[in-house]
Amino acid sequence: MTGSMYAAVSGLKTHMNKLNVIGNNIANVNTYGYKTQRTIFEESIYATSRNGSNGTNTAGGRNPAQIGYGSQISTIDLNMSSGTYAPTGHAMDCMIDGMGFILVGDKDTADTISLDNPESLKSLQFTRVGDLSFDAEGYLVDGNGSVVYGFLTVQNANAGGGAGGGAADPDAAVTETSTYLVPLRLPMACDSDGTTVYPSAAADGGGILDATTGTDSDGQQSNCSNRVSVDSIGIDGTTGRITGINKDTDFPVTVGYLAIGEVSNPNGLTHMGGRYYKALDGAGDMSIVSLGGVLADRKLQDAGDDADVPGQMVIGNAGSTKLITGGLELSTTDLATEMTEMITTQRGYQANSRIITVTDSMLEELVNMKR
Repeated sequence: MTGSMYAAVSGLKTHMNKLNVIGNNIANVNTYGYKTQRTIFEESIYATSRNGSNGTNTAGGRNPAQIGYGSQISTIDLNMSSGTYAPTGHAMDCMIDGMGFILVGDKDTADTISLDNPESLKSLQFTRVGDLSFDAEGYLVDGNGSVVYGFLTVQNANAGGGAGGGAADPDAAVTETSTYLVPLRLPMACDSDGTTVYPSAAADGGGILDATTGTDSDGQQSNCSNRVSVDSIGIDGTTGRITGINKDTDFPVTVGYLAIGEVSNPNGLTHMGGRYYKALDGAGDMSIVSLGGVLADRKLQDAGDDADVPGQMVIGNAGSTKLITGGLELSTTDLATEMTEMITTQRGYQANSRIITVTDSMLEELVNMKR
C-alpha cells in the first residue's frame, strides 16, 4: 500500500524541480541573452509481480504485470534558438542573428591556448550578450568586464615607412588582419602627434600586441606609451569589423574583427552562471569562424605555432550568421507558455499530494481495524 505513497513523493519532487525551472524562466523574462530551459519527465522504476509469456501449444500467452514507482527528471534541455532583437541605442551593442557566440575570457587566457591541443580553445567562455565597450586600458570588454577575443589589425610586413606606410593618410597604413586569437585592444598612438601605430605583422600574419609594455612582438614602437583615442566607434554587422575615428588625426582606425565560436551541439553547452557558457562534455567539437567569411580558410595561429604546421586549424565561415548592431538579444522566455506550464505543474503537484493524503487515510483505517 505504501507504494502509492512512494510514487506520489517522487511525483512531488519532480513537479517541484519542474516548477524551479519554470520559475527561473519567468524570473529571466527580461534578461538579455537568456535561453529558456525545458523539463522532461520519465517514468521511474518498475517492480515486476508477474513475468510475461509467449504461450504454449495449449495455452495462450500473457502480458507481464508491473507496478511503477512514480516519475523522475529525464532531461532539462537548453533551447539555444535566437531571441528577438531589442534596440538599445548604444552603437557598440550587438546581437548575434544566427548561430554562434561571442568569445570572452581573461587577459591571459590567450597564453593557455595551444592549437596543438584544440581542446584548449574551450578555456574561453561563450556569451550571446553583446554589450561591448572599451575599458580604460583599451581592451574591448563586455558588461561584466570579461575581455572579448578576436583578430587584431596589424601593420603589413611589406608596408614600409613606419606606421604610415608611406601613405598620404598617416593613419591609412597598409594593414592586414592577424590570425592570432587574442584579446581585442586599441592600437598604440605616437606620443608626438597621436598617429595610429599598429603592431608589426610577422611573416605568418601574426603580430601580437604586448599587453604590458605596449610594444609589438618584435619590440618595436617603444616610443608609444598611450592607446589611440577614438570616437564614433562602431561594429560592422556583416563582418564584425570594429572601427572608429582617431580623435587626434580624424582618420579611421580599424581595431580588428570579432571572433565567433561555434560548437557542434549548442544545446549541450554547460551554463557557468550569469551570461556565460562553456563547451564542456556534451557540446561536441569547437570551431572558430569569422562573420562574412572575411578570414575564412586562413590558418588559426597561437603564440607558439609555426604557420606551416600541417593540419593546423583553419578559421571557418559563419555562413548566414551576422550581427545586428545598436541592440541586444531578448530572453527566449515565452511568458504565456511558462504560465500555462506553471498551472499544469501546480495541478500535478496537488494531485500527487492528494495521493499521499488518501494513502494515509487508508493506512489509518487499517490500523483502526484492530480497535
